[in-house]
Amino acid sequence: MSAPPEDLPLAGLRVVEVSTFVAAPLGGMTLAQLGADVVRIDPLGGAPDHARWPLAPSGTSLYWAGLNKGKRSVAVDLRSDEGKQLVTDLIAGSGEDGRILLTNAVGRRFLGYDVLAEQVPGLIHVQVDGHHDGTPAVDYTVNAGVGFPSVTGPEGHADPVNHVLPAWDIACGLYAATSILAALRRRTRTGAGSQLRIALHDVALAMAGNLGFLAEAQVGHVERRRMGNYLYGGFARDFTTRDGGRVMIVALTARHWQDLLRISELGGPVKALEDAVGADFSTDDDRFAYREVLAGLFAKWIADLDLETVEARLADSSLLWSRYRTFTDLVADDGAVIRDNPMIDRVDQPGVGEHFVPASPIALGSLRTPVVRAPTLGEHGDEVVAEWLGERGYDPAALRKRGTLM
Repeated sequence: MSAPPEDLPLAGLRVVEVSTFVAAPLGGMTLAQLGADVVRIDPLGGAPDHARWPLAPSGTSLYWAGLNKGKRSVAVDLRSDEGKQLVTDLIAGSGEDGRILLTNAVGRRFLGYDVLAEQVPGLIHVQVDGHHDGTPAVDYTVNAGVGFPSVTGPEGHADPVNHVLPAWDIACGLYAATSILAALRRRTRTGAGSQLRIALHDVALAMAGNLGFLAEAQVGHVERRRMGNYLYGGFARDFTTRDGGRVMIVALTARHWQDLLRISELGGPVKALEDAVGADFSTDDDRFAYREVLAGLFAKWIADLDLETVEARLADSSLLWSRYRTFTDLVADDGAVIRDNPMIDRVDQPGVGEHFVPASPIALGSLRTPVVRAPTLGEHGDEVVAEWLGERGYDPAALRKRGTLM
């Protein structure tokens, strides 16, 4: 069951977002799904991500709809002086629970902190950049530069392998949302605004450091190499069943390892191998060192069984595992795999039709955040201007007539 909008944690918070692509829009959507009134401002006709793939059969961007759920949309002529002033006034007119800008816009001086702070007391300004010096970057270039493609892919593969998930964009967007809440806490305590900057490259570099990749190379002098679907420093791998199914099995703990030996009935052969090589397979170190020969034993066991039998045995254990699925598998047969997840609902998105849409993955006790569709471009221009700027004499109809507001 969904929580009432007025009971959501960020109800009453107002955020102006001027953004494109993944990181900044995800930051805004994270706040919107928790109850904030997030107004995304786009140029007339939409920003460069408005028609980005993947697309619905109608040509509507599934990407844009997916990253803007729960927001309101205002489309403004950002090149005109009147349009620039309108955006400034929207930020300033968002009230005591607003005066927050989240943006990754480049080259729009009127959106800079120094310019806005003179007109918006207590401004919270979050700028998402590519690099710490303000030069541009995207997830794909950042990932290449930090080193992850050199350790991704099958063992022995010579060329870099980019992963599909824009991990740094995602982490950057969540950092952006977190930074707004931190700045809001500071403003509540002190009354002071904040200027915050988050560089996509810094996010990737920080995580490479946090996860030990950098220290391993610097202190340990280890040149990490590719190892396919094995788990670095432990025992895990994908296995294929007799009927062509594929499962990923992860043994992270001693209990997991003992359960794997139990359900496979390979305790004897594994003990013989352990004695023969003088290893101790109760430790991660030795399980990793002998991963290939151990995996050969388990691969033969699984290859003699069908997927249903393997899943039944794995379910009767503490092991961490999953069958491999495609995105098509997830939504096949009316999405039986995800249909019962309380985070998911069916939503009729204009230009797309009815389809599965996720709410926030953050559960509120026994309740979930409501699932709210994405806006259409410029859908809320009149109502936002009227709500936030009505007392300042703004007339939405006149703005539209002059081409300032869509």
